[in-house]
Amino acid sequence: MARVRARGNGGPLFLDFYYRGVRCREQTALNDTSENRKKVQALLNRIEREIRQGSFNYAATFPGSARAKQFAAAESAPTPSRAANQPATASVAAPAPTFGAFWKIWRAEMAPQWRRLHREGVDQIFDKHLVPHFGARSLSDLTKADVLTFRAALAELPGRSGKKLSASRINKVMTLLRQMLTAASERYNTADVCRGIKRLKARRPDVHPFSLEEVDRIRVAIREDFRHYVTVRFFTGMRTGEVNGLKWKYVDFERGLIAVREVFSSGEVEENAKNETSLRDIPMLPIVREALEAQRAARHPESEYVFCSRDGTPLDAHNFTTRVWYPLLRYLEIEKRRPYQTRHTTATLMLASGENPEWIARLMGHANTQMLFTVYSRFVPNLTRQDGRAITGLLNSRNGASPPAAAPSTPDLSKLSRAQLEAMVRAMGTASREDSHVA
Repeated sequence: MARVRARGNGGPLFLDFYYRGVRCREQTALNDTSENRKKVQALLNRIEREIRQGSFNYAATFPGSARAKQFAAAESAPTPSRAANQPATASVAAPAPTFGAFWKIWRAEMAPQWRRLHREGVDQIFDKHLVPHFGARSLSDLTKADVLTFRAALAELPGRSGKKLSASRINKVMTLLRQMLTAASERYNTADVCRGIKRLKARRPDVHPFSLEEVDRIRVAIREDFRHYVTVRFFTGMRTGEVNGLKWKYVDFERGLIAVREVFSSGEVEENAKNETSLRDIPMLPIVREALEAQRAARHPESEYVFCSRDGTPLDAHNFTTRVWYPLLRYLEIEKRRPYQTRHTTATLMLASGENPEWIARLMGHANTQMLFTVYSRFVPNLTRQDGRAITGLLNSRNGASPPAAAPSTPDLSKLSRAQLEAMVRAMGTASREDSHVA
């Protein structure tokens, strides 16, 4: 995905994007400030738009760049004919176009149903991997062996931190290739060369939520202007784009609700959330209401955003992560984890406290409870107990033995104060440790 980056702390900004399968970095003379980031992001948005439209001219945009000569010949080459870019009819006689030509057709037809971030991700994969490899090939000439050879080549490419591309990343590339080639086979009556090719086994990303003790340490030690921000993240389960795009008009103190209706990501606001279930109302816990009321008292006079920079613009996720979050974790000697783990922390704390899983799923924006039990069950003692006590109690009651003591009723988290919430979770943690010693 194209990004605006900075060299060093507050150094010059540069553009990082892909063009014709090549990663390009072009530096500007602007230092890293909020205002300058807006300007450079606007330029990057225009570049991406022109690349998709096929009208981007590298030399005209970056006249002094060494890359300009590299792309000059390719940019001067004639573009595919207009007929090649028109949707083919269902006629069997219609000749199959090249992979690159059909990619433009398929993208134009599919783009309206994709969110902006998904479109950018798709464009990056095609520009970096698929078009450079298959672009000049006719769809009718592709074989299953070609697809398998391509996947093997992907597995040898470097990924993050010098490692190979992950299985999940390869699967994402192959899924898009499969979708496009399947659509082409139906339209041009070509072979469905991806049929029978299975996904690679990918490891599910590990979940590393913070303990309540770590949450307290972070909230106490973090810069004061970010304290309310992390409190809301820890106790609402909002995604990064959701909390960064939260506006005051969506905070209902009278009803005690936070309405998730917009997200802010990659410098732009979107009214569409990740999916339909992500559009939700989140009840305010007392600790969240307290943080939001304090934030309202010190709010930026001209900004509509709940959490914003000094000039009133939404928080930049990259800046917060690299300049505030990671340095704080190092200072506190807490294992390095992405800010997104605050969302996992919300889920594990609420499950551990005995809240209704269906209510938690709605709070988190999940379609059902399956993800809760699949991802978070190992963090909840009552869901992972393997000592046989529950079934023993049932059998004893049927044999006339004294039934086990009734479980205490589950308190309503929304009615607990911050001190009561913290005391309850600490008590549960102590009980869990005692159980492990007994076992």
